[in-house]
Amino acid sequence: MDNAAIWLIQLLTAHLFTDFVLQPKSWVQARSKKRLAAKEFWFHIGLTGFAAGLFTGFDSWWVPVLIFITHGLIDWWKSYRKDNLLYFSIDQLLHVLVIICIWMLKFPEAFSPGRCLQTFMTNPHFWMVGLALVFLSGPVGIIIGMVTKPFRDQIKNHNEQSLESAGAWIGVLERLIIFFLVIIGQYEAFGLLIAAKSIIRLKEGDQKMSEYVLIGTLISISTAILTGYIVSIYL
Repeated sequence: MDNAAIWLIQLLTAHLFTDFVLQPKSWVQARSKKRLAAKEFWFHIGLTGFAAGLFTGFDSWWVPVLIFITHGLIDWWKSYRKDNLLYFSIDQLLHVLVIICIWMLKFPEAFSPGRCLQTFMTNPHFWMVGLALVFLSGPVGIIIGMVTKPFRDQIKNHNEQSLESAGAWIGVLERLIIFFLVIIGQYEAFGLLIAAKSIIRLKEGDQKMSEYVLIGTLISISTAILTGYIVSIYL
C-alpha cells in the first residue's frame, strides 16, 4: 500500500475516532441547543482538527486547519437539521467528501477521475457483480412475492403480523450476505445465518406462517447461492 492510500486511511480514521468515539452524546445535544455558543462544539472541532494532524504526522500545516474549518461548518449546518437518518447520512457524506478533496489536493498524482471511470466502465468483473447485486435486491424480491402470494393469501391478517416492508428488507440483506459469502467461499456461514433467521422469524404454534416464511427463505437463499456460484465462476 502506497503512502497516499495510507494517508487517506489515517485521515478517515481520525474522523471516525473523533466523530464517534471521542464525541459524547452530551456534546451533540449541546451543539443542537446552543449551536455556536456551545463550548462543546468548539472542543469537538478543535479535537477533530488536532487528530487529523496527529494521525497524518503533521506533515502539512493546512490539513488540520482545513479540517477544523470545514468540520465546523458542516456541524453548524447539521445543528439546524432534524436528528434523523437522512441528515446524519448527508452530514457524514459531506465530511468524507471533504477528506477526499483534501487527499486529492495533497496527492494530486494519486487520483485520476478519468482513469478510475475508465477502469470501472471497462471492467467486466465490476459489471458482473453489479448486475448480480441489482438482480438480488430488486427482481428476486418481486419474483418471490409473486411465487409465495398464494400461500400468503391463506394467512389471516398477514399484514398485521409484521412490520411494513420489514420482510422485504430482511430478504434483500439475506441474499446479499449469502451472495458475498459464496464469492469468498465461506459456505460454512450459511448454517449460522439460516439458524439465526429461523429462531427469530418462525413462531411455534403458527404452522401456516412458519411454512410461508420457510418457503420464501429457501427460495431466497437458493437464488442467492446460485447467483453467487455463477458469478464466482467468472471472477
